[in-house]
Amino acid sequence: MAKPLGQYLLALDGSALPSRDLVGGKAWSVARMLSLGLRVPPAVVITTDACRAYLDTGSVPQALASELDAAIAWLEQATGRQFGGAKPLLVSVRSGAAISMPGMMDTVLNLGINDGTEAALAAEAGDAGFARDTHRRFLELYANIVLKATLPENAPHAPAALRAEIESQGEAVPQDPRAQLLAAVNAVFDSWNSRRARRYRQHHGIADSLGTAVTVQAMVFGNLDERSGTGVLFSRNPLTGDVAPYGEYLHRAQGEDVVSGKFTPEPLSALAASAPDVHAQLMQAAATLENENGDVQDIEFTVQHGELYLLQTRSAKRAPQAAVRFAVDMVDEGRIDTRTALSRVQAEQIRTLLKPRLADGATDGATVLAHGEPACQGVGAGLVVADSDSAEQHAQNGEAVVLARATTSPEDVHGMIAAHAVITEQGGATSHAAVVSRALGVPCIVGCGAGTLAALHGQAVTVDANTGHVYAGLLPVVTPDESDDPRLAKLHGWAVAASPITVLRDSDAGAAAAFDLGDVEGGEDAEKLPALLAGKTVVRGGAIESDAGVAAALAAGVKTIVARHPLPVLLAAIHGVEA
Repeated sequence: MAKPLGQYLLALDGSALPSRDLVGGKAWSVARMLSLGLRVPPAVVITTDACRAYLDTGSVPQALASELDAAIAWLEQATGRQFGGAKPLLVSVRSGAAISMPGMMDTVLNLGINDGTEAALAAEAGDAGFARDTHRRFLELYANIVLKATLPENAPHAPAALRAEIESQGEAVPQDPRAQLLAAVNAVFDSWNSRRARRYRQHHGIADSLGTAVTVQAMVFGNLDERSGTGVLFSRNPLTGDVAPYGEYLHRAQGEDVVSGKFTPEPLSALAASAPDVHAQLMQAAATLENENGDVQDIEFTVQHGELYLLQTRSAKRAPQAAVRFAVDMVDEGRIDTRTALSRVQAEQIRTLLKPRLADGATDGATVLAHGEPACQGVGAGLVVADSDSAEQHAQNGEAVVLARATTSPEDVHGMIAAHAVITEQGGATSHAAVVSRALGVPCIVGCGAGTLAALHGQAVTVDANTGHVYAGLLPVVTPDESDDPRLAKLHGWAVAASPITVLRDSDAGAAAAFDLGDVEGGEDAEKLPALLAGKTVVRGGAIESDAGVAAALAAGVKTIVARHPLPVLLAAIHGVEA
């Protein structure tokens, strides 16, 4: 275990790895990086036990308040700074579930700043503008996350005026850092049951009972000066699966600037050009973390006055094409076995890869309506809608839609789930839209340019997220086959050997002897399959190729499934047995 600070709190000192279920993925990664000797800002974690107690009773456990004082004292000793003091300690307050849910829960940065600590920070840095910017950032996040206030687009930047604007909406931001901290912890616990988090868990089959941990970490400042910045690095390309590291960097910025999609970052080459030593340290850290974790890593980092700090690492969310390449390449490299490779590719990812793609010549003479950066590959087509509620409503009516937004936020998850593609005006390949689209396997293009998508609302378009183009109209497509791709073919061979059930291709000899659910009333409804499959040994059609259909087949003792695309059925069967 890490160092206990009470019933609900642990200090992450790198001495041992705590349970991921207890501290969440974010804090676990902090402990892991510290154990490897990497530079990480000091941090403590409030465990998932505290969150579950909060959700059960509606209030923070009584012991937690005093334990937070012990936690702050530990951070003060580790940093040589004071929470609310003359050499200010500011902290980030971040959610962190055991299973990664990127962007679904809340974060407050720069907590601990007030009028007095702003002045102290300005004196220490010799830059009043930096301190004022840091104070503004805290007030905006606290108002949004904790107070649920909606600030106008023209809200003042000066902290005093911004505090007054927030207070005019009914509640003040506390000057007391400890009051700020306790309220922020409450807000993070509450975000576990936000609409977006519930929808994300439902979509991914994540249990509501897990709860989130809360990591409280000393701030480092990417907005400090010209030798500072923030970014995200993937140890391999999460879009294509290429082995080259991939990422983005924003000079003189904080992490929320990158993930919000409100700013379009530069490629990592910008960091290599401005700070080659820092870039080299980052590449070495990425290689270390990938080797130690045995998977492609998504690493958040900050550069403060020319010094690199790692904030978090986790297994990277990946586009379907990248998931296949990562799995196969890592077997070929001797890093993982075939069983592990199969566990890292989901049936739905293969279904996405086998969805229709643009036919050869389909774009000849087609009108390009917009162009941006591919963030999750694939092709999607439908009616362009401007908000997530409309996307969900159209989808419930059986209509295909494309969600077009200036940028997405966690409040758009239900619309992204419903959409056949997502396009945004702002943001880069590590923005919220990009990361969540990869998690969902939804084709996505980001950074099309300010004001470029409003004119598309109500139009039928085709989104080619392989090239980054949005075309007018519904273009002709073709359907690929897993035998066309060498990596898919290799995965198929491994899956055949590991599957608990035989899966034949639709065109194989003997397929006609199968019981065809397509000819039976209710055969398209997975919930009705248990009764329909009783006593059957070879089945095809209807809902049998869905995950639920495969599960029903396994439960009914079906021996063989005949499928148009065998690989996703094989993977669903393998994962169903392992669940």
